[in-house]
This record gives sequence, structure tokens and C-alpha cells, in this order.
Amino acid sequence: MTMEFIRFTDEKRLKFIAQSLEQSIVKGAQVLDIGCGNGIISRRLGEMGFNVLGVDVSEKAIATANSLNKRSNVRFEVKSAEQLVADGQKYEAIICSEVLEHLNQPENLLKVLRIILAERGVLIVTVPNGLGGRELFVTKPVQALMINFPRSWRWLSIIKSVLGYKGTTVQSDADDLSHIQFFTVKSLGVLANEAGFRIVQWKKSNFIEDVFPVSFITKRVRVLQKLDCSIAEKLPLRLTGGFMTVWQ
Repeated sequence: MTMEFIRFTDEKRLKFIAQSLEQSIVKGAQVLDIGCGNGIISRRLGEMGFNVLGVDVSEKAIATANSLNKRSNVRFEVKSAEQLVADGQKYEAIICSEVLEHLNQPENLLKVLRIILAERGVLIVTVPNGLGGRELFVTKPVQALMINFPRSWRWLSIIKSVLGYKGTTVQSDADDLSHIQFFTVKSLGVLANEAGFRIVQWKKSNFIEDVFPVSFITKRVRVLQKLDCSIAEKLPLRLTGGFMTVWQ
């Protein structure tokens, strides 16, 4: 099994997606990876025998995905949600991992996914917990600083770079990865219901290993990342850093 992720949390999310598909659909089924970024998830699912189409609106991300792809059962295309509907293809499973938080109107994408998902298909959605440690103590303050105090933001960017923090992720090097939506258990459930879905499974990702200054240590010590994910499993759902869910 090829593992391209570096953080244990990311690997945990990928394993959740892979296991959810194994339990829901047969090998060779058509899978859509929406907002696929650099294609890490798509390539792993291709290794498992699924026929995968990874799409993203970022030409930069798709170019990277294509350059890394060596599998004939995995394709990558720059394509919008509207184009997917026009294609008329139905998918037994759709992956929407770390995507909805970047959208101004996530309900519009979900309505499209409802149309192109096969009758007994599954939608796997992962998003950060809007009340989790990283969103509360890192993402929101940093984005506010970037908007309201651009000069201070430039200095912070320099400091982050010196400390080894990048503005991109392993999953995507798109130019803008700002978070617009901050989901809670309740708001994600409401969003799913309004789009014609119901959430049938919830799983937790991590706890605080990606919250600075803890992250300065944990990103260098893998066993601490694993421990943090284990701690998250024992805590209430509202305290997890991210939600991993299956929708029908």
C-alpha cells in the first residue's frame, strides 16, 4: 500500500475512506474524488482496484496529480460541478474530503453530488470541526490577521516559513486554501439533510496535535501524532479536530 501522507491524522482519514468504500461498493466500481487536489486519495483508491475520476477546479493541482499518476484506472481532470452533471455519469461512491470548508455555498455542490450519485451509492465527507482546536486557535485567528492586518500577516508568514510551516498541504498545493465554513455536528447534519442526504456514520480524526505550539513538536514525532489520534477516540465528538462521515 502506497502512503504519501506524512501526518498520522491524514493517514487515518485516508484509511477511513478506503475502509468505508470496501464495506459499501465492489472493486471496479466508479468513484469520483471531488476536489481531489494533488490526487493522493484517488491514487490510493486506484491501487485498491476502483475506477477513479479525480476532479478539481485548480489547474495547478490537476497538473501535479497527472504528473504523479501511473495508473490506467485513475484519471484527473479540471472540471466544474456543472460539467459533471452534463457528463451524465453516475458514481457508486463520491469522495469529498477537506473540500466543503473552502466553499461559499457548499449546498450547491452537494445538490450536484446528489444528482450524480448512484441510487444506492455512498458519499464520504470529511471536514474540520469548526469548534475544534485548530480552527479556533489557528485557522480563525490567522485568517483574521491576514485580512485585517496584512503587514503583520507578512511577518507571521516569514516566521512560519522559518519554523517549517508551509502555506499548502500534502493533499493540495492550490493557491487559496482559506476556510470559509466552520462546521459543527449540528450544522453539518442540517446541511446534509437539506441536500437530501442523511449522515449514517461519524468518526473522529485527531485532537490537538496540529495546534501551535503543540504542533511544533508533534509534527516531528510521529508517535505523539498517533497518541493524539487515540486520545481523540475517547473524547466527545465535539472535541475532535475533524469529522469523518459517511452519507447516504
